[in-house]
Parts: sequence; structure tokens; C-alpha cells
Amino acid sequence: MTAPAVDPPVRRREQPGAALVALAPALVGAAAAVAERLGAGGTLHVFGDADAESDAHHVAVEFVHPVIVGKPALPALAHPAARTAHRLRHAAAPYDVALALCGPDPAAVEPGLRAAAERGLLAVVLGGPRLPQAPAAHLLALPADDPLIARELRVSAYHLLWELVHVVLERDGEAGRPA
Repeated sequence: MTAPAVDPPVRRREQPGAALVALAPALVGAAAAVAERLGAGGTLHVFGDADAESDAHHVAVEFVHPVIVGKPALPALAHPAARTAHRLRHAAAPYDVALALCGPDPAAVEPGLRAAAERGLLAVVLGGPRLPQAPAAHLLALPADDPLIARELRVSAYHLLWELVHVVLERDGEAGRPA
């Protein structure tokens, strides 16, 4: 029996998809760090370059209004990249989280990441093959040359991050409960 031929659009996604799988340990580490901050009362501040700004709003909505019954709402705000640094400097607490989503212009999120570092926020970056030149505790590079595939990877990664944050929070909540 011969294996079926793989469609070229599927073939173009194999290597980037494998890169996302290889990123799993780093994604779990980032999710654990985010869960620790949110579990302590922190807020998630999400922002992105022009290509990822709508994704930033999507992420914030998912955290605030979970689509899965039983998952708790977690505080999250989306910021436009141009205003993020100002907002973080004036409204963020040191136990908050900054999540930068990068498309083709990683420099656009650098002011927000620098402001996050100044305030002591945990900074997480989900980006394409080019990452911002600013401090971040977790830099998650999602390599793909095709901008559409890069966005698919970013969307997959932030959905995984959301799910893993909830898994960690549920695990930590159960650890404190009597058996």
C-alpha cells in the first residue's frame, strides 16, 4: 500500500509545526510562570505589532471570557503597541505579566517590553523568526518564512499558552485541597 501524497500547503507547514512541537518545554515553562503571576492576582497585559494587534485583543478576551465551561476568568487587557509602554509604566503592577505578540515588526513591541522590565513584570514574547531586542524572561520563536504560516503558529501557541496556564492553576488549586 502506497502512502497518500501530501498536499503542498500541508508540506509547507511540516517544518514550522515541528518547530512548535520542539518549543513545548519552553511553552510549558512560560505558562507556569504566567500562571504563578495570575494566580497571585496579577493581570495579563497583551500587545502586538501591527500584524498581531488583533491577536492581542483575541488573547485578552479569551483570558477574561473563557469559552470552556468551568475555566475561571483571568484579568487581561489588550493594548495597542504604540501606547503599551505608557500604559505599563502608569497602570501595571510588578506582579503583572506582559505578553508581546510579534509579527514581521518585532521592534514595535520593544518599548512595551522595556517598560515591562522597568516595572518588574514577567515578559513573554511569542514571535516569528525575528524576535525583539528587548528584555524578556521567555522568548518563544516560532520560525516560519510565510507570514500566514507564522500567524497560524502564533495563534496555536497562544491557545496552548492559555490552556497550559489553566492546567497549572488547576493543579496548584488541587495541591492545596484536602484529599
